[in-house]
Amino acid sequence: MTTNKKTNLSAALHEASGKKPIPTLVTNDIPATPQQSELPPSRQGKKIISGYFDPAVARQLKQLALDNDATVQSLLTEALNDLFVKHNKKPFA
Repeated sequence: MTTNKKTNLSAALHEASGKKPIPTLVTNDIPATPQQSELPPSRQGKKIISGYFDPAVARQLKQLALDNDATVQSLLTEALNDLFVKHNKKPFA
């Protein structure tokens, strides 16, 4: 069979439900990443920065945001700018 497992499972579940078969659409022009225009204006031209931390770090950061009526984004911006200043770099985060 030439279809992938997800399509097979989807088709099998649909068939088992007794509904009419869904026509399959095959396309090769699906973009791998979202286009700039699909992003909200606040994210256009921006890059994501992430890391893996202990769950306690995430909880503490969220709690700090709540305690200060702030967002995690704003706290991370503050932290990055403090880091840049510490290393004699321009704070523009």
